[in-house]
Amino acid sequence: MLNTFLFSALTTAKMLPTDYVGFTFFTGCMAMMAASAFFFLSLNQFDKKWRTSVLVSGLITFVAAVHYYYMRDYWAAFQESPTFFRYVDWIITVPMMCLEFYLILKVAGAKQSLLWKMIFYSVIMLVTGYLGEAVYMDQAAFWGFVSGVAYFAIVYEIYFGEAAKLAKAAGENVLAAHKILCWFVLVGWAIYPLGYMMGTDGWYSSFIPKGNIDVAYNIADAINKIGFGLVIYSLAVKSQKD
Repeated sequence: MLNTFLFSALTTAKMLPTDYVGFTFFTGCMAMMAASAFFFLSLNQFDKKWRTSVLVSGLITFVAAVHYYYMRDYWAAFQESPTFFRYVDWIITVPMMCLEFYLILKVAGAKQSLLWKMIFYSVIMLVTGYLGEAVYMDQAAFWGFVSGVAYFAIVYEIYFGEAAKLAKAAGENVLAAHKILCWFVLVGWAIYPLGYMMGTDGWYSSFIPKGNIDVAYNIADAINKIGFGLVIYSLAVKSQKD
């Protein structure tokens, strides 16, 4: 533990004031930690019905905070994108974000088949994205296409599929929260494909400028993961008052 702390202190000390990528890693780490503390400390104010949803929100930001701690140090030490750590984070947290949809829709009779379907789509999206970005980089366009299809399958499910129908039957509060979460997926998650295209070569390279993808990913992670949690927290507070 002491060695880890010393390594972290030494690597972060190397960051220059103009290292904006490192700044977003550090800020993302601290923001995720703060969000986790907030969600965990607020658990006792909710009944069992909503406690699980808020707990999952805290776990999402906690897992992200731990990975950002290591990604920050990796960047400071090597000035390279920590692709491996990032995808390990996503393969855990993105299915958990899909779980949040299922948990809030249980009041309308959501079945586990919906949960597993969305988790399946998310895993396909992430695994194929990793293959294109880190393994088969000469086939990045193909793997990115497969990942995009899985992403739009999630979008379709929450906007027009079973999840959308359940949200309409779940009550005004759940419907409002569901709509906001849908916008996070449609707009917030769309930053990830943009970052993917900025960091890989394909047919899109002629009009998507090459650049550092970590700033886009870090900003998206903070907005999406903390934002998801705050929507769930707000829903839980409103539902307890009704």
